[in-house]
Amino acid sequence: MAEDEVVDQILPEFPTGRVKKIMKLDKDINKVNSEALFLISCSTNLFLQLLAERSAEVAAEKKKKTVKLDHLRTGVKRHRPTSDFLLDSLPVPAESTQPVANSVSDRDLSRPVADKPAPAGTRRIDNFFRKPENDAPVQINDI
Repeated sequence: MAEDEVVDQILPEFPTGRVKKIMKLDKDINKVNSEALFLISCSTNLFLQLLAERSAEVAAEKKKKTVKLDHLRTGVKRHRPTSDFLLDSLPVPAESTQPVANSVSDRDLSRPVADKPAPAGTRRIDNFFRKPENDAPVQINDI
């Protein structure tokens, strides 16, 4: 390497602890190598950039300024390798004639539709991000 060259260090944009937790959701993975963690973080970043660019292109074609779920679905459908595995995980857009005020909230639309159960020995990724639901409240007794 010549002395004139400047090497830019690539840093992952996602929190490595969170990525590691998601990777360890797979029961076959016991330990995560730092290089593998780095590559997964960088590839996830590139994948999300691709999805954002494709969705923005679809929104621009339809002369919209806001990217919505149907733009994302169309962008995924146009990219064959992505549509093979991702299209089933995206929620189906709700087609309703009701006004916006009475329609389903944006938070509900962003959650994936669980049409089919996860394969044996796996969990859905959306369960990882949900807050645990406790049936009984925690009681603290002072002594």
